Amino acid sequence: MEQLYAKPIMIMKNRNILSFASLLAIAVVLFATACNKSNSSENQGSQTLALYLTDGPGLFDKVLVDIKSVKVLVDTTKDTRRHDGCDFDRFGANDRKNDSGFVWTDIGIKAGIYDLLQLRNGTDTLLAQTTIPKGAIRLIKIEIGTSNSVVKDSITYPVNLPANAPNYVLIKTKGHEYDEYLPGQNRLWLDFDVARSIIQERNGQFYLRPVFHFFTKKKSGNVVGKIANQIDAKAVVTIYNATDTAYALPTREGYFAVRCLKDGTYSVLINATSPYLDTTINNVVVAAPKETSLGVITLKK
Repeated sequence: MEQLYAKPIMIMKNRNILSFASLLAIAVVLFATACNKSNSSENQGSQTLALYLTDGPGLFDKVLVDIKSVKVLVDTTKDTRRHDGCDFDRFGANDRKNDSGFVWTDIGIKAGIYDLLQLRNGTDTLLAQTTIPKGAIRLIKIEIGTSNSVVKDSITYPVNLPANAPNYVLIKTKGHEYDEYLPGQNRLWLDFDVARSIIQERNGQFYLRPVFHFFTKKKSGNVVGKIANQIDAKAVVTIYNATDTAYALPTREGYFAVRCLKDGTYSVLINATSPYLDTTINNVVVAAPKETSLGVITLKK
């Protein structure tokens, strides 16, 4: 009798496994279809986007980056949250294909070589201000050219993209991160993190692995100050806590500004050149959108 019942029980288990596999396959197909099919555009009209570029500095005389183009992918459907799980890397790899829901727009930047270290201590450059379809901006795609270089100790070095690396950077957003300063008018700041983006390998070659952070003035705080004896001290400012680190290279006059800081309590390390001593200022409170001033800092010998 046991043999008579063993086979039907096994069939029932196989059916359950088959049923589960079928449901899983259907779920995958439905998920893929939600990202791939032509969704009817539900948001009508347009909006304005202003995109600014600023610099998180590194220890170079110049950082020259070849920016060819900047495009944005707008999700024009009503419920963009249902697309949070889509493969946006795949979307980013093919910016020539639109469907009725996802629309690529070239924002028309002035292509060329950008000297990023001219954009430090609170200085911005407006990459572009243009009209794009109304909706949630899900991707910013920055195409990088090959004429990249750094100047260190007055010597110019070429900076190459790593082998097999794409010639673009994808910045993923969900649409709500932008500063809508007027109805239908949005702006966003892109911070090029030089310290993390320019890598010198053991062979002495420099490589570019671009790292961007984005921020708005409404949702981030600033720390500013002045090093009184910067000309001789040649100080570098590091602002850090347990989760975040940012840098500033003061101007010749000693002024520095660090932006794109999240709310929190930070320490500020001022690393000076001998015979000046390093100085640390603790318990610096940052709260958006306020600016925290450290005043004039005189380094001791």
